[in-house]
Amino acid sequence: MRTERKPTRLDRVFARLDREPERPAHIDVPRMSRHRIVLFAATLAFYGAIVWAVLITSWLVRLDWQVMFFRPYQQWSEIHWFVDYYVVLGQRGPTAVMVAAWLGWRSWRQHTLRPLLALGVSLLLLNVTVGAAKYGMGRLGPHYATEIGSNEMWLGGDIFPSGHTANAVVTWGILAYLASTPRARRYLSALSAVTSLGVGLATVYLGTHWLSDVLLGWAAGLLILLALPWFEPLIARAEAFLFGLRDRWRTGRGQERAAPGPAPLAAPAALAPCAAEQEGATAREPVSAARSPRAPVYLAPGPHTIRSERTPVTPAGSRRPPHPERHPRGTASTARPLTGG
Repeated sequence: MRTERKPTRLDRVFARLDREPERPAHIDVPRMSRHRIVLFAATLAFYGAIVWAVLITSWLVRLDWQVMFFRPYQQWSEIHWFVDYYVVLGQRGPTAVMVAAWLGWRSWRQHTLRPLLALGVSLLLLNVTVGAAKYGMGRLGPHYATEIGSNEMWLGGDIFPSGHTANAVVTWGILAYLASTPRARRYLSALSAVTSLGVGLATVYLGTHWLSDVLLGWAAGLLILLALPWFEPLIARAEAFLFGLRDRWRTGRGQERAAPGPAPLAAPAALAPCAAEQEGATAREPVSAARSPRAPVYLAPGPHTIRSERTPVTPAGSRRPPHPERHPRGTASTARPLTGG
């Protein structure tokens, strides 16, 4: 008897995703519209303007130094403990875990892997673009500045643009990007804008970034969110590939469970007629016919005799020779001749 395999947690997740094979109709995928292209071009121009202003050591660099000498963390020291905790909303590790948990639940409810895949693509773009800009321009931070009034470029730093700010824009902005309704998208857009603005100002307050770093971080994160519709076909193909891989895996597991066991050995053809004749003879034999009793193996085959009439038998392996002079009990023995006078 074959028992059914107990479903694992992965099987239950796939069963939940299969319960509704198509994405709900009210969830639309953003497209690269003309309005979004205009915003993308304007943000890209702002990005280039910030970089150029820092390279030529313009008024923006002088503003950076003025804010640094102001030392906000000393002017408003009573909120230092709050800013230390608030800036965690821009760290990549904790925010990615929180947002991935929420989007995982969204994927479970909406029966699609798109939210998690969109988060993965956005974080990958963030690491590539922001990381390349950081190490490419190599700007030093306020705490490591070497010359007053300089732009501190190409000195081996990694703060331009601000990674905390760009991460806050992308991580919290992806929630608005994946919103199901226009109303939820507006609310989440405002919430992500306020959160990322606060994270950027918190880094300036703590003195870990220049003001221009924060401006470039906002632009870098917004460029990633605006460019995500270009990657929607790739996300759709990745989702189809993962579901196809899942289907092939489940089909293989199903075939293994449904594979028949070894077939019973067939009787030889030469023995088949004999077996059939034996069954026919058994069927023709009347039920009331009594079979002759068979004597037990421990009884002698001959007629039953009394003990005195039996011939003594020497046990096998006995050292005592047989005594032909012995007589059975109950019979008169012949008188022995007396010798002597």
